[in-house]
Amino acid sequence: MARFDRYLLSQLMVYFGFFALVLVMVYWVNRAVLLFDQLIADGQSATVFLEFTALTLPNVIRIVLPVAAFAGSVYATNRLSSESELVVVQAMGFSGFRLARPVLVFGMIVALLTGILSHILVPISAGLLAERSAEIRENITARFLTEGEFLHPTDGITFYIREISPEGELLDVFMSDSRDPDSQVIYTAKNAFLVREETGPKLVMFDGMAQTLDTKGNRLFTTRFSDFSYDIGALINIGNRDGRSVGELSTRELLWPTPELAKEVKASRAYLLYSGHERFAQPLLAVVTALIGFATLLVGNYSRFGVMRQILVAIVILVLIKALDSTMIQLAQRDDKLWGLVYVPVLVGLLISAFLLWLSERPGRLKRMFTRSGVTA
Repeated sequence: MARFDRYLLSQLMVYFGFFALVLVMVYWVNRAVLLFDQLIADGQSATVFLEFTALTLPNVIRIVLPVAAFAGSVYATNRLSSESELVVVQAMGFSGFRLARPVLVFGMIVALLTGILSHILVPISAGLLAERSAEIRENITARFLTEGEFLHPTDGITFYIREISPEGELLDVFMSDSRDPDSQVIYTAKNAFLVREETGPKLVMFDGMAQTLDTKGNRLFTTRFSDFSYDIGALINIGNRDGRSVGELSTRELLWPTPELAKEVKASRAYLLYSGHERFAQPLLAVVTALIGFATLLVGNYSRFGVMRQILVAIVILVLIKALDSTMIQLAQRDDKLWGLVYVPVLVGLLISAFLLWLSERPGRLKRMFTRSGVTA
């Protein structure tokens, strides 16, 4: 690479790193606040909170990188323009397409980083997060069992434990089940244990009594037991993990989905194909955002008021591309033969970037276009 290319690329990478760090921190803090409220309220430790936030970072970074590429491209181009460095290289005969070469390399680097996240790190982190979430949901002691308090895990259920021993023994258990309006059952036991089985956790009570009130006949039945097993997993609806999600699947599985896979993740073949190709299209959008941010600032003459107008135009272009992307996504999800529409926003973005670079080499062309259309600047 030429010296100017290396210089511009280094500037782009520095500003990209800064904006990526800031945006990741903003997204991460927002996500961390929600996780903190959810996990700490459920009785989980700070270690679990840090683990969950770390597992959400790859997806946050994947979303942020294209935006950071646009911000870094705009900021670096604006700085070079304000310090007349771009004027110097343009006076040396560098065309807009020649100047865009390091920006294209920069976009491809960001696309490569985003691709690694999309194809490898995000699916792995999604799988680990789902596994840990399932383990947390099964951690009944931390989530639902609190000594000395009357708990209501679901409608019609009241649960009370006087004390939980260090060994995990539940002392003086009280549970009222009034979900059936015709029959109310109250269980009491001197002690109990939580036992995890393949079908879900069970509450095993010892030396207790079950009192059943028949509300229709106004009769009370009492039954004493030495031990009794109750399916507490169904009681509090912790939800067992019965399959993977689309985000956990590998790219190969998404590109060649089978009927069994579609049934496992409860998604259509069209949605799976879209998800697989979207992992290729989104990294390419990083190239588009970087080129549009650079090319838009090259268009227009120097103004002491800065380049705010060009920046607003670039933002509008990206919003339109995102709107087009949303439309193509909806179409691709309906028909498995339309997966190629996922790449349409990328192609449109590249064409717009090429047009802006062509227009930057003809500064009088834009003014004549407005003059012919009757618009005065």
